[in-house]
Amino acid sequence: MDRTEAFTQHRPLLFSIAYRMLSSVMDAEDMVQETFLRWQQVDDTGVRSPKSYLSTVVTRLCIDQLRSARLRREEYIGPWLPEPLVTAGLEEDVALADSISMAFLVVLESLSPTERAAFLLREVFDYEYDEVARILDKSEANCRQLVHRAREHVSERRPRFDASREEAEAIARRFFEAARTGDMDALLDMLAPDATLWSDGGGKVSAAINPVYGARKVARFVAGVNRKAPPNTRSRMIAVNGQPGVVSYLGDEPYVVAVADIVDGKVCGIRAISNPDKLQRLPRLSQAQ
Repeated sequence: MDRTEAFTQHRPLLFSIAYRMLSSVMDAEDMVQETFLRWQQVDDTGVRSPKSYLSTVVTRLCIDQLRSARLRREEYIGPWLPEPLVTAGLEEDVALADSISMAFLVVLESLSPTERAAFLLREVFDYEYDEVARILDKSEANCRQLVHRAREHVSERRPRFDASREEAEAIARRFFEAARTGDMDALLDMLAPDATLWSDGGGKVSAAINPVYGARKVARFVAGVNRKAPPNTRSRMIAVNGQPGVVSYLGDEPYVVAVADIVDGKVCGIRAISNPDKLQRLPRLSQAQ
C-alpha cells in the first residue's frame, strides 16, 4: 500500500478526531489536509504504523489549534456553538454518534486541549493508554490522570438523550412544524418545563445574546422568529450532529440550522446556529432535496 492509499484509508478517522477536538468542520478539514502534507514529506521507512503516526500528527495539530482559538472563543459575542455537521447517511455506531451531539461538544469545551485529546482518544476512539501516551508525548500515568479528570468533569455535565432515533425525529418534526406555524399550544405541550434555547449568531446576524430559559419563553421566541422569517423561506429536516435538525434556506443558501435535544419525550434543548461562517459546509437547498 502506497502512502496516499494509507492516508485515504485513515482519513475518516482523522476527520472524526479533528472535528471532535475542534467542533469545526472547516478547521477539522484544514488539520486533516495539513496532516496529509506532513505525511507526504515524512520518511515512512521508520513508520511502523501509519494509523498511529497520522493520529499523532492530527491530534497535536488540533491541540495547537485549540490553544490559539481559546481567546477568540472567550471574546465571542453571544453563546458559542459548534459548527454543524450533517450526519445524514453517515454510518456511525451509537457511541460515536453520541460524541458529536451539540450538547456533548459544548461540554468538551470546558476541558483543556490536552484533557480533551486524552479523553477523546481513550473514551471515544478506544486507544490504549500506551498509545495515548505516545500520541501526547506524556507518561502513561499522566494520561490516566488526564482521562480520569476529564471523565469526572464530563460525566457531571454530559447530556443523556433517551429517545430512539425514530422517536426523536418524530418529536422534532412536530416541534419544528409547530414553530413554523406559531402553534403555541403545541409548542408548550412538547417543551420540557426547563427547556433552554441557545442562539449563535456570532455577532454577525441577529440572535439572542443570552440563552432563553423556560418553556413559555422558548415557545414565544421560536414562534416569533418564525413569524418574522422572510416569506420565501424554505426548510428541510436533516440529521445534524447525530440529532434531528432543520435547516432553513433563503433561496438556495442556508441561513439557520437548529437541532433539538429530546429527553423523556420532550424537547429540553434547542441550539440554533445562524453565524454565516458556520453554515458554509451545509448543503444548498438544491443538494438537500
